[in-house]
Amino acid sequence: MTFIIASACVDVMDQSCIEVCPVDCIYIEDNDRMCYIEPNDCIDCAVCEAACPVGAIFKDSDLPAEAQAFLEINQLWFNNKDEARERVNQFMDSGLG
Repeated sequence: MTFIIASACVDVMDQSCIEVCPVDCIYIEDNDRMCYIEPNDCIDCAVCEAACPVGAIFKDSDLPAEAQAFLEINQLWFNNKDEARERVNQFMDSGLG
C-alpha cells in the first residue's frame, strides 16, 4: 500500500506534505502542477495525509473513484515525468478535476 496525491493538489501545491514526510518520498519540480509520492519509498505512515490542507492525499485503497487516474499518474511521474504532466493536464481539462 502507498499514498496517492489526487487532483485537489493541482495548482495548489502547498507542500506541507513534503515538510512532514519522514522519508522524503514526496517530490515536485518547477514545471509540475502537483506533488508526487514515490510508491517504493513510502512507508505508509499517513503523516502526509493529515498535513495536506486540501485533502488531496489518500491511501491507494481509499482513493475515490473519480480520482483513480491519479494512481497511475503518481506512479508514472517516476518513470516518465512529461507523460505524467500531460495526463494531469488532460484530467484537469476534462472538467473532472
